[in-house]
Amino acid sequence: MPFITVDKTRLFYRLEGIDGKPVLVLSHSIGTDHGMWEPQMPDLLSRFQVLRYDTRGHGASDAPAAEYSIEQLGHDVLALADTLGIPQFAFCGLSLGGMIGQWLAAKDPNRVTALILANSSPHHPPPSNWDTRRKIVLEQGMPGITDMAMQRFFSPETLARGDAYAASIRSLLLGTSPVGYAGCCSAIRDMDNRKLLADIRIPTLVISGDRDVSTPWTGHGEVLARDIPGAQAVHLPAAHLSNLERPRSFTSAVLNFLEARNDSSDPLERGFAIRRALLGDRHVDRSISASNDFNRDFQSLITRYAWGSIWTRPGLSLRIRRLLVLAIAASLGRWEEFRLHLRSGLEHELEPCDLKEVLLQVAIYAGVPAANTAFHEATAELEKASGTSQGT
Repeated sequence: MPFITVDKTRLFYRLEGIDGKPVLVLSHSIGTDHGMWEPQMPDLLSRFQVLRYDTRGHGASDAPAAEYSIEQLGHDVLALADTLGIPQFAFCGLSLGGMIGQWLAAKDPNRVTALILANSSPHHPPPSNWDTRRKIVLEQGMPGITDMAMQRFFSPETLARGDAYAASIRSLLLGTSPVGYAGCCSAIRDMDNRKLLADIRIPTLVISGDRDVSTPWTGHGEVLARDIPGAQAVHLPAAHLSNLERPRSFTSAVLNFLEARNDSSDPLERGFAIRRALLGDRHVDRSISASNDFNRDFQSLITRYAWGSIWTRPGLSLRIRRLLVLAIAASLGRWEEFRLHLRSGLEHELEPCDLKEVLLQVAIYAGVPAANTAFHEATAELEKASGTSQGT
């Protein structure tokens, strides 16, 4: 089982992705667990090996009866990385996770390569608020603070529409150990990272929710962005759990920030790499061999900008980009391009159900004749791929 023991406390973790890729550690909010990051995982795993863990007192990790500290929670992360043989990592923490990240980046800057602080704060007074929360959960259990916490985690509109993520978080909150929750309340109560911020010398992104009443920009995010040298800031129209209320915007902000630091290669080099990955070496080699003095600049332009600059953007997955190209090519009647991307898509990640759905969209928005031809082209390619008749 994926556990390590730190100070006689078992910590649960999940390390996912391909060995050799840069490591990104994700640290969750108080009252949740590592599953809070599920909406981000598909996009993150395409670029990183991702380490998620349950903070001491939460999820499947032990919840010792004690008052925890941010320093202690930071040492938990370092012990986890040491045990897994991870010398360096980027760190993304939300709320309590961001408070842990501040300590890590200031105290062990050689380990942390980049820092994302979402809906967080370097100091969260007054202490009496956290003592009150401790008292409530220890005497009444988690139901005593659940409604209050949910109104801070999510905007009223999200709660009113019965959002699936909000429902999941409510269940997580109710299932959290009151003892563990109280321990983390103590860590937040006693935290004052303000003097550490100037010592953070790594690239830092501060994500703030415009509707966050727990850690609003004023007095919280603005302090991080102002006092951490060179920090960037992104504002999202979200409440406290911004990664769940605006999951795609959050993921895009994280990836754009990290990619800008991880990839300094020439767009032309990136373009050739992704062309080969998507279309295959044979197609690319054939295109290169067919280039001449007349069309070489055009081929370079396509490779640099279409492939190297657009296809490599992290905002959309490669699967979605493939489907968009198929829909646009069919709508415009660009059948050579349609067949090229159809064939390469089927060889990699696209399935017949994907084609059916996108071509039904084409039928409605670009017309039945275009969709009819596209269905015939797709059927022919599917028959070639399977060696059997797909029907018409």
